[in-house]
Amino acid sequence: MDISKQEKLHTDLLTLNMGPQHPATHGVLRVEIKTDSETVAEAIPHLGYLHRCKEKHSEFLDYRGVIPYTDRMDYLAAMNMEHGYCLAIEKMLGTEVPKRAEYIRVMMAEMQRIASHLMFFGTYAIDLGAFSPFLYAFQDREFILRIFEELSGARLLYNYIWIGGVWTDINDAQLKRIEDFLVELEENVKKYHNLVGENSIFIGRTANVGVVSKEMAYDYGATGPMLRGSGIDWDLRKQRPYSIYEEFDFNTVVGEGIKGQVGDCWDRYYVRIMEIFESIKIVRQCLEGIEEGPIMGKVPKVLKVPKGEIYMRTECPRGELGYHIVSDGTKNPYRVKVKSSCFTHVSMLPDMAPGQMIADFVASIGSIDIVLGEVDR
Repeated sequence: MDISKQEKLHTDLLTLNMGPQHPATHGVLRVEIKTDSETVAEAIPHLGYLHRCKEKHSEFLDYRGVIPYTDRMDYLAAMNMEHGYCLAIEKMLGTEVPKRAEYIRVMMAEMQRIASHLMFFGTYAIDLGAFSPFLYAFQDREFILRIFEELSGARLLYNYIWIGGVWTDINDAQLKRIEDFLVELEENVKKYHNLVGENSIFIGRTANVGVVSKEMAYDYGATGPMLRGSGIDWDLRKQRPYSIYEEFDFNTVVGEGIKGQVGDCWDRYYVRIMEIFESIKIVRQCLEGIEEGPIMGKVPKVLKVPKGEIYMRTECPRGELGYHIVSDGTKNPYRVKVKSSCFTHVSMLPDMAPGQMIADFVASIGSIDIVLGEVDR
């Protein structure tokens, strides 16, 4: 029989579910993927498994009572979540935060950024088949969590940054321990990068994979390491400084395509690892500049924010976090709306996925560094 006359074999795409239990989804994200053999033809992210309703709950709480809810959005960067919210309320109130409290806030925010990036480093290595880096990352992260626990009484959800300042002061012994830890951490992160980032297997799994071009990053409104990984020099701490960030000397790390194309998974990994060194610089400058003084500004016991609205954004470990707060002059906010960077970045998956192998799609999801508490808030 003439082969040319045979009917062509008809094939259908196979639909598979990644998550919500799949370890590579980093939480309760479900991604529906349609595959042609080992190639991903389509990816559809499905959200809505945490049911936190944080924004709606905030309407029934006073302004101070909202802070613990901000902790529970990005639970790997709770200090940063609190910081942005308190800055917004303070701006509406016209409250002046004491200088010592500002230094402590920035120190905590940057140590939280280090802890978050260490978590990314460890879990991303697991995604790609390496377990030991996870243990190394957790060992260093543990020191930061212990400091947070001493200051706030909690290991993960802190309620430490308050409207007007911070809850408790930091003592000289703790400052000295942080100073000593930074020396050790700096050397450790160099070793970690050599172990993982310069590893030929890791490079093969991440270079030229999951490329996000500058145009795509702009189109989707990407921020943070996702944006900087695509070679775009934008960091709110530099371009739109808040708190006292204008006082500190540090660099913005951007993807350069060192191992592959600009904007690939390796570049996003590189940006986060190098940002640890920049955060170390900032914390050291905080240690040098911090002075004695009060840690709380003048804030009334019954907090009533003047009528109006504000939009405040800060640079968090996963990108820009924006708080849009509307006040009707009572002790409860009329509306609290949060703009999540993770929500924006998850929406990029349908454009990143087509044409990738399934294993490469796992690398792409991990490179976004998703925390679902911030997405499904």
